[in-house]
Amino acid sequence: MKHELNIWVVGGDLRQEKLAQLLAEDGHTVHTYALGQPQEAVSGLTAESALRQADKADCVILPLTVTTGNGLLNAPLSLSEHPLPPILDQLSPRQFLCGGRVDRETEELARERGLTIHDYFAREELAVANAVPTAEGAVQLAMEHLPITIHGSKVLVIGFGRVGRLTAQRFQALGASVSVAVRKYGQLAWAQAMGFGGEHLAQLEGSYLFFFLTIAILGAFISFLLARDRKPEYAVMRMLGESRLQITLKALLEQFVLCLAGVSLGAAAGHFMEVVRFDGVVCTMILLCYTLGAAVAVMLTVRAGVMDILRDKE
Repeated sequence: MKHELNIWVVGGDLRQEKLAQLLAEDGHTVHTYALGQPQEAVSGLTAESALRQADKADCVILPLTVTTGNGLLNAPLSLSEHPLPPILDQLSPRQFLCGGRVDRETEELARERGLTIHDYFAREELAVANAVPTAEGAVQLAMEHLPITIHGSKVLVIGFGRVGRLTAQRFQALGASVSVAVRKYGQLAWAQAMGFGGEHLAQLEGSYLFFFLTIAILGAFISFLLARDRKPEYAVMRMLGESRLQITLKALLEQFVLCLAGVSLGAAAGHFMEVVRFDGVVCTMILLCYTLGAAVAVMLTVRAGVMDILRDKE
């Protein structure tokens, strides 16, 4: 005969809602709080609007993760916000209290009240089971947004932990050529032993450095060509009283606007054609590197004297 428990499921998403349903179907008395209304009526499952009876619970289950990082309970299905400290005030040390990915702040709040939170996400079997839908979700997103099939495509997986390993296996099963980028050489060896291409993240960082350096050189070259043809114009501006700094800033502003327009059009085209997508960090680095290269070229051109500029023109 099963021993019926009084269980409270506090906060969380659809996973906690399903958990509450399964526990009720297993014969336990289950109360939910900050979890919204259940999608279907289940005997023994009650949605509560307050924690008045929570002190009678044998077990209290907090969500994965427990908080949203600002002292609030992680409760996306609730219509209101729920600070964590008042919730912990309603609990007692005799209860079994558990949550997922418990941070230090939450541990300290519980310790001040004589409570101990057991982190269920520290159990390996749960972490692996949770990684499966994450990996499958990555495959689903790729199928929905790529204009090509997964079969025959090239896939780079960053990291080779639980989620990375399962994701790489699923893409490879669909016929993709999968490479894995990792920080640890032990993970790199495992990836290669499992038939994946392997790259150390340091090599990718070097590729980014080469990419941004190329952008800077390109900006310097283009700006130098444009500035060279405008030397007479710069000479006139100097004779009209403008300083080298004023001319340099105007030239740099022109190059910055040109680069901004190019990056914006390229990013927009890549987005709508679903070919490549640049995030804000990459776009900002392209702008900075191009402008830096342009600054070097413009300063080298403008620093020449007026007579030197006119003599070169002759």
